[in-house]
Amino acid sequence: MPPLLLLLKAKWEFVCLKNYISILTDKRFWASFFTNIKWTITSLFFQLLVCFTAALALERIKHAKGIYRTLLIVPWAFPSIVIALSWKWILNGVSGFLPHMLVDLGICDTLPQFLTSGNSAFWTLVFVNTWFGAPLIMVNVLSALQTVPKDQYEAAQIDGASSWESFLHITVPHIKTVVGLLVVLRTIWVFNSFDMIYLITGGSPGGATETVPIYAYNVGWGLKQLGKSSAVTVLLLVFLLFVCSMYFRILNKWDKEEAR
Repeated sequence: MPPLLLLLKAKWEFVCLKNYISILTDKRFWASFFTNIKWTITSLFFQLLVCFTAALALERIKHAKGIYRTLLIVPWAFPSIVIALSWKWILNGVSGFLPHMLVDLGICDTLPQFLTSGNSAFWTLVFVNTWFGAPLIMVNVLSALQTVPKDQYEAAQIDGASSWESFLHITVPHIKTVVGLLVVLRTIWVFNSFDMIYLITGGSPGGATETVPIYAYNVGWGLKQLGKSSAVTVLLLVFLLFVCSMYFRILNKWDKEEAR
C-alpha cells in the first residue's frame, strides 16, 4: 500500500473499475475535459500565430537581431510561478495595475474584472499562456527559418512568385517537421498545465477555468478521493497517448513524402 495513502486512510479495498466509471459519469469531469480541449486548442493557435509573426519579423531584421531575440525570450526565462503571481497582481479587479490604468485613461468606466468573470477569466488565461509559451516556439521556428536556402527564395522571386507563394511552397516544407514536433510538445505541456491556472484562478469562477489537472487536484486533495484522482490521471495519460499517436502518424507521413 502506498505510504501516502496510509496517511489519509488506514484501510483500503480493491474496487476494480468503480473509480473509472464514477469519473466517466461525472458531468463535472466532462465539463473540465471540454474546457481543457478548448484551452489547449486556443493556446496553441495563438502561440503559433504569435511565434510565426515574431520569427518572420526577426528573420527580416538585419541589425541587433540577437538583442531583439533575447528580449522576446524573456517571458520564458522566468519560472511559471513568478509569471502567474505577477499577472494575478497586474489583473486584480480591486487593486490591479491594469484595471486602474484603463479607468484612469477613460477606456473603462468601472474596474474590469478580468479574473472573476467566467468568459473573461478563460481568455485572460489564454493570453497569459500565449505570452509565456510563444517565445520558446519562436526561437525554434527562427532557427528552422535560418536553415532554408536563400537561393530558393531568389529563384522563386525571379519566377514571379509572390511572398505568400514563397512562404507556402518554400518556407513551410522546410520547417513543418520542426513545427510539428513543437506542436506535439506544447500540446502535452499545455494540456497538462496546472500551476498557471491554479495560481491565477484556481479553476474559478464557477469552474469556468477548471481543466482536467485542476479537477484531478480538487478531487484528490480537496475531497481526499485519491483513487478517483488517480483514475483521472490515467484517463488523461490514455488520451494524450492517443493524440500523440495521431501527431506522429502525420509526422511520419511528412517524412515519407520528403523521402520520395
